[in-house]
Amino acid sequence: ALQNLPVVFALDRAGIVGADGATHAGVYDIPFLRCVPNMGVIAPADEAECRQALSAAFGRNHPVAVRYPRGAGAGTVPATDLAELPWGRGELRRSTGVLPGQGRRIAILAFGTLLYPALQAAQALDATVANMRFVKPRDVARVLDLARTHDALVTLEEGAIMGGAGSAVLECIAAAGLAVPLLQLGLPDVFTEHGDPAKLLAGLGLDAAGIEAAVRKRFAQPLQLVKPAINA
Repeated sequence: ALQNLPVVFALDRAGIVGADGATHAGVYDIPFLRCVPNMGVIAPADEAECRQALSAAFGRNHPVAVRYPRGAGAGTVPATDLAELPWGRGELRRSTGVLPGQGRRIAILAFGTLLYPALQAAQALDATVANMRFVKPRDVARVLDLARTHDALVTLEEGAIMGGAGSAVLECIAAAGLAVPLLQLGLPDVFTEHGDPAKLLAGLGLDAAGIEAAVRKRFAQPLQLVKPAINA
């Protein structure tokens, strides 16, 4: 990275790996990679997007890390033309049907393979879902647009919350001077246990049911911004 060389880091076993044990859990890469100058970080959502991400990474003139999980993806069929991903841009996958002023508008910003349980949870929540794709560079325009048009944001990642993709979103919002409630979902500050990945994700509340429950619990009450007390 110091020499800004065009190197692609293919990060296999990103996220929960289960059978390989706690030592192989790929949940700490985003916090230590996104702070490295010149480094790009991509978190594709599925097999098709992973191919596109690798192709995009090979076309850059600086180091890029592409993180993808061990095992099977969502089962998407790759396109034959291998269209390149727009650099640093995510995509909107679902829009809320809640009109402004008629209910709570929530947007879920998903990084990586947790896009699919996010879409399932969003059906029950009637939430907007964005497939963010890029941890670095951030899709600042999309983040700020979602922050300005929704009452609350939820970030979702299969990695450590501390310093992760959700933290990058929070930094973006703070830099813009926006005050919007944000819930960060991901892995807590503990080592991941050995076990079946699906069961581990469910235990961590990162399956569709867990995501829905966490959002409902966090935003069960009307959203209010807490104003600091003014000393008399």
